[in-house]
Amino acid sequence: MTPPRPELAAWRPQFAAMAAAAADNDGAHDAGHLERVWRSAEALLAHHPEADPLVVMAASYLHDLVNLPKDDPARAQSSRRSALLAREQLARRGFPQARLDAVAHAIEAHSFSAAIAPTTIEARIVQDADRLDALGAVGLARMFYVSGRLGRALAHPSDPLALDRALDDGAYSLDHIVVKLAKLPEMMQTEAGRAMANARLGKLLVFREEFAAEWLGTDD
Repeated sequence: MTPPRPELAAWRPQFAAMAAAAADNDGAHDAGHLERVWRSAEALLAHHPEADPLVVMAASYLHDLVNLPKDDPARAQSSRRSALLAREQLARRGFPQARLDAVAHAIEAHSFSAAIAPTTIEARIVQDADRLDALGAVGLARMFYVSGRLGRALAHPSDPLALDRALDDGAYSLDHIVVKLAKLPEMMQTEAGRAMANARLGKLLVFREEFAAEWLGTDD
């Protein structure tokens, strides 16, 4: 991997400190999540040398400065509020003014609920990187963590795969894999992100089948 540019090494601890100061007790959107988003974004940057790594790094670390709960009526405003707060804090720290708009857009466009289309390669990379963390083994753990906080059951008692009922991820955690997560690969903004997403989704679909077999006692 190419060694980080000096400005990335200089700014990374500042971004991490800003994120830590705004952190709450949400284990699905903690410092580990931010680090994973940056690592995924860094991997995607390797396919897009035209992108600005500093913009991508800043947005990766600061996209959850305002993290409203999933069931908060204002949830869709989280990314816009995060973008505004990031812009203010970065300006105070002397972040390059010419890149503030790009960072703010990448932050506001990362959110699924905000439904803001990313118009720059940096925003596309950050959106993909954030969504990649909802897939695979870590994404599965995050899904059940969030569902537990919202009081959702693990799965429907007799029909976990929704063979004879409508899917309802507001009631059953397992349903979320099909209702939302299975759609993420096709929503990816970069080819590399789509490939990574499909690989991680495969793990979730295998888990779903294995879970249902154990849940119903048909795994023997």
